[in-house]
Amino acid sequence: MCYPWDVMPGRPSTKPTPAFGSRLAALRQERGWTQANLAERLGVTVKMVTYYEREAANPTANTLAKIAAAFGIEPSTLMEASQVRRAAKPGPPSQLEQRISALRELPRERQKIVLQVLDTFLRDAQKAS
Repeated sequence: MCYPWDVMPGRPSTKPTPAFGSRLAALRQERGWTQANLAERLGVTVKMVTYYEREAANPTANTLAKIAAAFGIEPSTLMEASQVRRAAKPGPPSQLEQRISALRELPRERQKIVLQVLDTFLRDAQKAS
């Protein structure tokens, strides 16, 4: 079997990819870089880039700074997806989330009516503030 040049051969991981790794891989692919290109820019091995993309959940501050510099972005950009996931509270869904779930179950026409009422309410509330 022949693998594409940019895919690591071997058994696929059974663990989900950490948010940091997913974000790093997405940024790399957006730039059209291979793992080898990124490794060269960072001064590390391809195996290290693979580790960052597939397993590293909490990279060090130095690693973040080095990767961010290679992409020309702020280090916080690399962690945004991770921070969003951590921001969610554990426990039962809020009343708003429960209502949104119920709204999703309604037929499309009823959803439109509810959204029109909600839009009107929000517009009036913003005018009153």
